[in-house]
Amino acid sequence: MKRFCFLFCAALLMAGIACAATAPKPALKLTTLDGKTFDLSAQNGKWVIVNFWATWCSPCIKELPDISAYVDAHKDKVAAIGLAYEDSEKADIEKFLKAHPLSYPVAQVDVMDPPKDFDTPKGLPNTYLIAPDGSVAKAFLGPIQMKDLDAIIKP
Repeated sequence: MKRFCFLFCAALLMAGIACAATAPKPALKLTTLDGKTFDLSAQNGKWVIVNFWATWCSPCIKELPDISAYVDAHKDKVAAIGLAYEDSEKADIEKFLKAHPLSYPVAQVDVMDPPKDFDTPKGLPNTYLIAPDGSVAKAFLGPIQMKDLDAIIKP
């Protein structure tokens, strides 16, 4: 996995993708796979899990059910958006999600044009925990668990 992460980052650099720093209060507005709009600013007052992942990423697949269960258990104060960070057909991601259903929306992100207010992922999964005021509370590189979220959110 370490070798993959190194190769992934090297490929991004070779492709000329800039590694921008994450904004202190990032903006994120995109269309989800189901055609709805997800706007991070509309989540004010809630914690938001912003999770970059891919269908081919084993650690991502392992953490997706945990994030989904966490959102379900804390619906009143936690939301999430899954960002499928891969060069795949939309239908392939939808097929994956039928086999691995999630309780939160998912949008496909272009690896050549990632969201401007977030650092270009240097590996997957890459997760940001956004505080109720819209600021980045914590960034995680690698899989997260419910205990990681509980330590910051303190439900």
